[in-house]
Formats: sequence, structure tokens, C-alpha cells
Amino acid sequence: MNLTNNEEAQFTLNNVPESADNWLNIMSVENVSEALQFHKSFPEYKVTPLTKLENLAGYLGIDSLYVKDESFRFGLNAFKVLGGSYAIAKYISKQTGIPVSELDYISLSSPETQAKVGQTTFYTATDGNHGRGIAWSANKLGQKSVVRMPHGSSEIRRRNIAKYGADVTIEDLNYDDCVKLANDQAKADPKGVLVQDQAFRGYTDIPAWIMTGYGTLALEADRQMIADGCDYPTHIFVQAGVGSLAGAVVGYFANKYKDHHPTMCVVEAGPANCIFRSAKKADGKMVRVRGKLDTIMAGLACGQVNPIGWDILRNHAAGFASCPDWMSAMGTRIYGVPLDGDKRIISGESGSVTMGYLWTIMMDPDFKDVKEALGLNEKSRVLLVSTEGNTDPVRFREVVWNGLYGIRHRGEAPIK
Repeated sequence: MNLTNNEEAQFTLNNVPESADNWLNIMSVENVSEALQFHKSFPEYKVTPLTKLENLAGYLGIDSLYVKDESFRFGLNAFKVLGGSYAIAKYISKQTGIPVSELDYISLSSPETQAKVGQTTFYTATDGNHGRGIAWSANKLGQKSVVRMPHGSSEIRRRNIAKYGADVTIEDLNYDDCVKLANDQAKADPKGVLVQDQAFRGYTDIPAWIMTGYGTLALEADRQMIADGCDYPTHIFVQAGVGSLAGAVVGYFANKYKDHHPTMCVVEAGPANCIFRSAKKADGKMVRVRGKLDTIMAGLACGQVNPIGWDILRNHAAGFASCPDWMSAMGTRIYGVPLDGDKRIISGESGSVTMGYLWTIMMDPDFKDVKEALGLNEKSRVLLVSTEGNTDPVRFREVVWNGLYGIRHRGEAPIK
């Protein structure tokens, strides 16, 4: 069943043939719990808020709405550090033979461990948040980092990475080509290691470790919902770039609630909707989107699917959505100007698209078919993840103050 709402927003139910599901175990509760224990060893660790928007839930006609707010993560304003830091720990574990369960922040940053590992340079490509997490982690552990950013990346995001000692440049390349550049440079460096959440032939361990690291936020949210009296979410909307976060969240909840896992929907930026296109093609093969991938959602501007994430999503996601930029901008404004009694959330362009999409399918009659296809109703308990805060202040003000990408409805041009 394919549902197309207008020329910009599209949705398809999951009709992809199931695979052997060989990657689901990386998101087992046991593996994710190990990642959480590692993250807890950092002095900066604290559980990020799970904000319950009770009045908005009533306004939308659902039972409850929870938002995992990752703007508080390690003081870095985004969730990405969870994956990069854990992958670096797993790499050091493999190099030293010390189980990661015995490695914590103090032991990893000790002169003894650094002497065993030697000076390593961690290479990566990023729009900003992942690179910042890698640079921060490498700096904390006494290692080096090299970060390559795609064209259109903001200068403030580059500076936020550079302040942790990284060699960081903005290239005249799209994200996927920056990944190739970082990989080539890592291969040419005898002490170089690529830390990327994009898997390819011969490179699967580190992307899998990154995904397991992302699971910390899913495990936290699960526990927080239970503590609030909610047994489990009936619906989860999660955004995707290459699909690693989406695969991590979907994979964790599919493992934890095998017999009754939530209805989970993957949301992408329209110009970089490689997962949506792969799902719509419905033959199991991954579709690559090429070109500049221009979108306000910089963190989702990825044209190539992570095959590990895709394998989990094709087996366990219920639906896939491709969204225009105005939905992201709407989500940022909804979070930023809440209904009376609800808590304000600061959510950047890549963090807010799921809110914009949920609002649209619940409130716009043109999206009634999507609402029905996903089974959203007054009993629904919905979980969203706001993956980043205000990581680009200039763009954030353009959206909130100036109305950049206003609501586009029935073919009307957006405000720019």
C-alpha cells in the first residue's frame, strides 16, 4: 500500500520482503545496557529529559505524547556523541583485549591505556553533530580527530568541532562523498581509523557499535515511560539520515517488545529520502539519492542507506515518510511555542521533523489516510526523539523569528 499526500510529502507502508534479520541482535537489551553503563562513566553523563506534552496530546487527539530531548546530551546539544564515544571505546577494547564492560572513562583516558593503544587519529564525515561528538570523545581520551563536512555546512558548526582540537574542513562535496574522502584519508594514515555510521563492504563493526551506542537514548526513554506509568509506546516516529539512529531505536523496541512492539514510522527529508525510496521500491534493494541533497535538515541530508540500519528497518518499521522542509520548520515552532501548561523544547531542524509530521497527519484532513494506516487514535501513546537543540543559531532564528519555510498547504509556495 503506497499513499502519496501531495507533491512534497509522501508515505508508504512497509511492503519490503523480510530478510533473515541478522543484525537485530546488535540492539538487544543486553548490548544496549552495556553501552549505557559505559556512557554512565563519563562525568558529563545524565539522563536526558523525557518531556510529556499532555496538552498537545489532547489537542492532537491522542492519549499521550512523550519527547526524548537530546539537546541536553553531554553538553553537546545532540545525541550523536552516544554512538561515536561507544564505538571508540569498542575499538580500544578490541585493540587492548580489555572487555568494554571493564573500560570506563577513567581507564580509557589513563596514560596506561593510551600507551597500549598509541596515538590514533579518528576520521569522520559529518554535517556537524556527529563530528562534534567524535572530536569531543577523541579529545577526552587523548586522541586526535579529522572531520570533513559537506558543502552547505554552517561555519558555527565547524567552529564547534574545531574547538576540541579537530582538523576540520568544509568540502565542496555532498555528505556521501565526504564519507568517501574521510575513508580514503583514514586508509592513507597508518594511525587512522574511520568512525562512521555508514556501513559498506569490509566495514561493519564500527557502524554497528555506533548504533548500539545510540541505543542508550532508547533504553533511557523506555525506562522513563515505564516510570511514568506507560507500559510501552504504541507508536514511535524517528528521523533518519543514513538510518542508523532509526535502526537503533526501531531495533531496541523490536527486541524489548517482541510480541507487541510499537508501530514505528521512519521520517526523512524529502531531498535525501533514500530509505523512503528503498521502501517504496519494495524489492529489498537500497536506493541511493545523488546530488547536493539540499534541505534545511542538515543532519538528515544523506543519500545512501546504512545497510545495517536498513536491514533492521525493512523487518520492523511499519511505514516510511518523506517530508518537505516546512514540516521541520513547523515542528521547531510547535516545540518552541508550546500550549499553556506544556514545557518548551528547543529543537533544531533535524530534531523537529517528526513533530511537524505528527502534527500534520493528525490535523490535516489531506493526511487522514496516513493516520488511519498507522492506527493513530485517542488511545495512542506516541514517542518522538528531538535529536538536537539549537545547533545552528543563525538558521534557528531564521526559522523561528523570520518564518523561514512557513506552512505549505495545497500547493501554495512556502515562505522563504
